[in-house]
Amino acid sequence: MLNHDSSKPIYIQIAEWLETEILHERFKPHEKMFSQYQLADQFNINPATAAKGLTILADAGILYKKRGLGMFVTEEAAEQIRHRRINETLSALISDVVAEAEHLNVKEQDLIHMIQLEQSRRKGESS
Repeated sequence: MLNHDSSKPIYIQIAEWLETEILHERFKPHEKMFSQYQLADQFNINPATAAKGLTILADAGILYKKRGLGMFVTEEAAEQIRHRRINETLSALISDVVAEAEHLNVKEQDLIHMIQLEQSRRKGESS
């Protein structure tokens, strides 16, 4: 799950992993999130690093703190994550793919067909 060789900081990877767990409904609104110590133990990292990942999500309004009880998932967490990832991550990836397709003179309909084939392949894997 975590890539210690990545240039992406571990605390960012922790935050992204937790976001994915929320998107997959492994954590539902108002459910208690892992503590920094649970994350540190699970990933064999420093608790301060895990805390930074949790803080990112709290600052973004995805988690909220209950004093003495820990962090909990906000009501709108999944929708916030989905919206941000579509508008930032997915848009950037699409921009890169379209730019590369232009360099390679790939026609729009061929690019769309490639996307459709990949979606079909993934649906077949999940069956």
